[in-house]
Amino acid sequence: MEISKADWKLYRERVSDWQEHYMEQLNQEYVNLLTSTGNASDHFWELQKRIKQDKKHPGVLIELRKSTAIWDIAYFVRDQVITLDDLEGFSEDLIDAVKLILSR
Repeated sequence: MEISKADWKLYRERVSDWQEHYMEQLNQEYVNLLTSTGNASDHFWELQKRIKQDKKHPGVLIELRKSTAIWDIAYFVRDQVITLDDLEGFSEDLIDAVKLILSR
């Protein structure tokens, strides 16, 4: 299924907010890691490992492509960057396509 013009426009408007919210969650996880008990060096190296891993996640970095938008939205839902409720305003066709991808 190809994304409609209206859905594509809405997706481009919302994706930066979705990413910002996800990065806020990551930052809180990093704070918790850094303030937990243990050695500072262990915290440092664990944080470095997490940032290296997390920066590859679509919630942090994504190439906006119309051809992959529906799949990207499904990944956002699967990875709990957003919920299906965040898709309010999108077409039923898009929401159904995302649900189909998630059901596989």
